[in-house]
Amino acid sequence: MPSRKKVRVAVIGCGVISELHLRCYAHNPDAEVVAVCDLLPERARFAAENRAPGARWTTDAAEIFAAPDVDAVSICTDHGSHAALACAALDAGKHVLCEKSLAVNARDLRKMLAAEAAHPELVAAGVFQHRFEPLPRVLHELVAEGAFGRLLTAAGSLYTFRGADYFRKDAWRGTKRREGGSALINQAIHYFDLLLWIAGGAESARALSANLAHEGVIETEDTIAVSLRLKNGGLASFVTTNAGIPQWESQLSFQGTAGSVEMRDEKLASLVVADKKAEAKVRARVEKALEAGAKLFPKGKDYYGTGHQAQIDDFVRAVRTGKRPRVTFSDAAETDAMVFAAYASAARG
Repeated sequence: MPSRKKVRVAVIGCGVISELHLRCYAHNPDAEVVAVCDLLPERARFAAENRAPGARWTTDAAEIFAAPDVDAVSICTDHGSHAALACAALDAGKHVLCEKSLAVNARDLRKMLAAEAAHPELVAAGVFQHRFEPLPRVLHELVAEGAFGRLLTAAGSLYTFRGADYFRKDAWRGTKRREGGSALINQAIHYFDLLLWIAGGAESARALSANLAHEGVIETEDTIAVSLRLKNGGLASFVTTNAGIPQWESQLSFQGTAGSVEMRDEKLASLVVADKKAEAKVRARVEKALEAGAKLFPKGKDYYGTGHQAQIDDFVRAVRTGKRPRVTFSDAAETDAMVFAAYASAARG
């Protein structure tokens, strides 16, 4: 229900990404973190004492769901626990913001979508924070408006490195059951999501995957190449590895019958429109977006981008007003579904 009061939030999972959620809620005048939860008591206590002063801590998520002073939850746990926690939270009458990926398989994803549908009075949002950054937003609008003509192809890549220490630090990483995969569902999913979102979505995927450099360390892929048929009939590709040299290099490009545009490392790399008068207008819109982006600032690691604050603000606004958040479970699930389709294709060879 719409409310003028502060949204009282609990953060479940006190690992790396929770710190960013806690900072963003602290920066929002309409939100208040009242509780934190983690299976490890030392992490929960540390978060309460150092990142959310005044909040209580617990190791039992059921206490959070039963608490009358909790309106909403941020789920920041391992991928494999997202579905159970999100469904329990919605069934308990709590609004939910869930980190990526929503689920680790299509079965759990269906459960989350069913819970969302069963509780239309509640906000159920999935975290894809890069959609909130000015440059991706304006490119999404321009492609949808046909500024580059009919979209023919789109391509994306993320090259990064994650070593054995990274995977061994948390037992869930690199496992099929608890992470769902590796390179695509974790490191690259935000760029895969931007590719799909800006291009207008995909209807099918084929893929090849391999574990080329992490044998004996992870049971999932460290490298994957995906081919997609877009909803508009165009074709797209995405390739990623977490076993390369670069710490973090991303690229997204879109080619249409009337122009093209490319992003590299979250910055505009090129923009061409056949009609030069139209190009001037398009470039002006993009430059305005870039100016807006320059005023934002990251609140976590650089590759998290600047969108978490905007997405958490959007979530809080949706809870208070009863309006739809920009990225619902259903919206985020379209990307998850293509991840799972790619994994299924790769498994079948």
